[in-house]
Parts: sequence; C-alpha cells; structure tokens
Amino acid sequence: MPKPCIRMFSNKIVLCYAGSLLLLAGVITFGLFYSSVVIPVPHIVHIVVERLTGVQLLEEVPSSEYAIIWDIRLPRVLLAAGVGASLAIAGAAFQGLLRNPLADPYTIGVSSGASLGAVAVIFFQFTIVGLGAFTLPFISIVSGFLTLMLVFGLVRLSSRSMAVETIILAGIILSAFIGSIISLIISLGSQEEMTQIIYWLYGSVAMRGWSYVGLLAPFVFAGGLLLLTQYRELNAMALGEEAAGHVGVHVQRGKIVILGGASMLTGAAVAVSGTIGFVGLVIPHMVRLVTGPDHQHVLPISMITGAAFLVAADIIARTIIAPSELPIGVITALIGAPLFAVLLIRNRIGKGKAA
Repeated sequence: MPKPCIRMFSNKIVLCYAGSLLLLAGVITFGLFYSSVVIPVPHIVHIVVERLTGVQLLEEVPSSEYAIIWDIRLPRVLLAAGVGASLAIAGAAFQGLLRNPLADPYTIGVSSGASLGAVAVIFFQFTIVGLGAFTLPFISIVSGFLTLMLVFGLVRLSSRSMAVETIILAGIILSAFIGSIISLIISLGSQEEMTQIIYWLYGSVAMRGWSYVGLLAPFVFAGGLLLLTQYRELNAMALGEEAAGHVGVHVQRGKIVILGGASMLTGAAVAVSGTIGFVGLVIPHMVRLVTGPDHQHVLPISMITGAAFLVAADIIARTIIAPSELPIGVITALIGAPLFAVLLIRNRIGKGKAA
C-alpha cells in the first residue's frame, strides 16, 4: 500500500477512535444531565465532584437530588454503557469467528440460557443464602455458562473438529428448546409473574444501582480484555480455519477463548439488564463499514460505540413517554431493525454494482 494511502488510513482510524470516545463522553454527560426530573446542572456537577473528590462547589444541595443523581441516574448510565460495550464487542467477536455478519451474541444460545435462569428465579421466587438480591444475576450467569457447555457438548458429539457451522446449528437448536421452556413457564405463571417476566425479557437498566454496576464491571474488564487480545486470531480465521492454521494460529484454542470471552460478556449483560437485541448485531456491522475488517480496531471501537448507543437508547426509553418508561429492548429494536435493513440493502446494492 502506498505511503499516502497508509497515512490516510491511519488518520481515519484515529478519527474513528476520537469520534467514538467523544460520542460516548457526550451521551454519558447528557444522560446524567437530562431526564424527566429536572435538576440544575450546577447541582449535578457539585454532587459528582463532591462524591468523587470531597470538594464542595456549592453550599447546599437538597438530599433528594443527591439520591437521584448519585444513587439512580449515574449508576443507570454507567450500567447501560457497560451492557452496550459487552454486547457490541461480543457481537464483533462472534461475527468474526463465525464469518457471518448476521451473527450476534444470541447465536450460540448463551443469551437464551441466561434468560432461562433469570426467568426461573422470578417464577419460583427462590433466594440463595448469602446472595440475596444477587440470586437472579448469579443464576443467570451460571445458566448462560451451562448453556455454552451444552453447546460444546453437542458439537463434540457430532463433530470433533468444532466446525463453525456445527456450533451455529447447536446454538440454534438449544435456543429454540430453551425458548419453548421459557414460554411454558410464562404460561404457567400468574398475571403478576407473567408481567414481571415479560418486562424483564424486554430489557431494562432501571433501578439497578451501584451493586449491579459492580457486578458487571469485572466481567466487562475480563471478557473485554480476553477478546481484545484475540484480534490476530480473528483476522486469521476470517480467511478460513485451514488458512488460519497454516499461518500459525491454534484454531481450536482460539475458538474456545473467543467463545468463552464473548459468552461471558453476553451472560453477564443479560443477567443485569435482561434481553436487549440488535446492539451486537448492528454496531459491529456499522463499525466495519468505517474501519474495515481489521479486528485490532473493530473490537475496541465496537465496544466504545456500543456503550454510547445503549446509553442513548436508555435516554430515549426513560424520557419519550415520561414519567412512564419504555423497556430499553424495545428502543434498540425500533432503531436497530430498520438500520440493519438499510445496511443489508446497501450491501446488496454495492455487491450488485461490483458484479
């Protein structure tokens, strides 16, 4: 590649990183300042600065505003950012591994398994001693990992090579089976349980608090770091498994690491927020249109952009029909489905012109 082209590409990537970071900072700030309950901006700045540094910028701020900003609004914004980042980078990893732009964090069935665990906790109303309110996210994460193990088990029984097509098929089969069990539980529940389960399945980050942010944070850090270190493997696997093996990539180990990291992120995200679709499907696809196929850039930029997208979607969800709220999964579907349709049509038209 000529030096001017390399320089131009590098500048483009730098602009992508800068733009995505500015977008994330902007929507987090806007989400903190704007909501159905109006609080003066100086009060918000004072509360955040005082809590973080102990410095008081104003003499007196109502205690109710402290509760709204520090205990409700800020953790909600950060939780939305963490969930969006998790789903987006997991989607980018699944799409790269499976070499399919239609793949997303729910392809392998981990989301369905995590959802089943959460639905079981809501339906049977049980609590694990020592976990209390964390029973639901704990069971959800565990059931997501168990689902991944079941998928691996099915694949091993049918194909020793861990072929991509077999992984997808096993995930689809298991997701369909788990979906039927969830439907059965919903039909057996009372009206109140049915409403609670369906609302959870739609997805929400409302009224979770700092405890859920703390629960998600280690998974975002560990899973994100795990996937970010696998960009060479994902780039090689884009050429096919045989070609990746020829360039020195340990294909089987790479698959397990990538699937494990992406499933960890997906299970944790579903555990704290419910089922939120289209983030892991649309965001990586849009990022690739700008950065190209190199996962060294696709993974981190997808993570940042996914965080910004879900924070923006949550702002819409909690303000568009204020004082009531919409489930955030409804907003992501309303935005993501048409957007992805446009991307598919554009891609088809581009291929037609190339032909």
